[in-house]
Amino acid sequence: MIRPFWAIVAATYVWASCGKDQASRSTNQSFEAISLLGDTLQAPSLPDSIRLAREAQLSEARRQLERSPEDPEAWIWVGRRTAYLGRYREAISVYTQALARFPEDPRLYRHRGHRYITVRQFDRAIEDLERGATLIAGKPDEVEPDGLPNPRNIPTSTLHFNIWYHLGLAYYLKGDLENALRAYRQCLAVSRNPDALVATTHWLYMTLRRLGRDREAADLLRPITPGLDIIENAAYHRLALMYRGLIPPDSLFRPDNPAGGSLENVTLAYGVGNWHLYNGRPAEAERIFRAIVERRDQWAAFGYIAAEAELARGVLSGD
Repeated sequence: MIRPFWAIVAATYVWASCGKDQASRSTNQSFEAISLLGDTLQAPSLPDSIRLAREAQLSEARRQLERSPEDPEAWIWVGRRTAYLGRYREAISVYTQALARFPEDPRLYRHRGHRYITVRQFDRAIEDLERGATLIAGKPDEVEPDGLPNPRNIPTSTLHFNIWYHLGLAYYLKGDLENALRAYRQCLAVSRNPDALVATTHWLYMTLRRLGRDREAADLLRPITPGLDIIENAAYHRLALMYRGLIPPDSLFRPDNPAGGSLENVTLAYGVGNWHLYNGRPAEAERIFRAIVERRDQWAAFGYIAAEAELARGVLSGD
């Protein structure tokens, strides 16, 4: 019988020692990524209770993979459970092994593409997610089960949504705003609940503003109202309401307060910083972006990665 666990471990070390970009800088798993500013990023620490629960979930996912190695869903769950422990490079290796068996499964490209974004390998993420987009063309969408369920235990995303959403993000982080716009428009077309709507609107709005297409950006906000029933994406909802002028920015984030501590804080901080940037206040934007990256407890958050990308481009204060 195939022994997926040992195969996964072996593949992880091959990937770590032979991969390009960040992976080529180390022959071990002492860090998960190199930031866009050149810093090493360690796996985030988890409270013992959460870590133990997630390790138990990973063990069960591995047992299921042992029982059903020809089921791509089993591979996906091993990858997801591995990533939830902050072991992103190992998760990528799991998906890579699975793709050798199931090269036409768009779900695997969706998940590996997401984790390539996490480890700052945007070109690889784009390649995977574009491939995933090709594979889903003309096919019905499907709800994606949550690995970390929300309080209502209601999944809020789909396969098509996640492929287009992460593809738009990868292009956005690279500074390729025209392709980000293309992907986010596709994502908006499959954003069929309030959580998906506010998430896509946030990134699409920022993309349009950075492209100088302010009228289109303003029109995009019309469906975003205070009364939307939001389950997960409260930060994106609040930012969109700020863009409409319904919430003051200093009620969401103030630079004299720490930016770390929670995913929501980082999300809000980047949105407010970017708002200052495209409204002609680059010094204020830079101050916020630097506050975000000073703390590393949320370095896998999209807002954190975006703040890194802004600083790495070195254009905020003309440096």
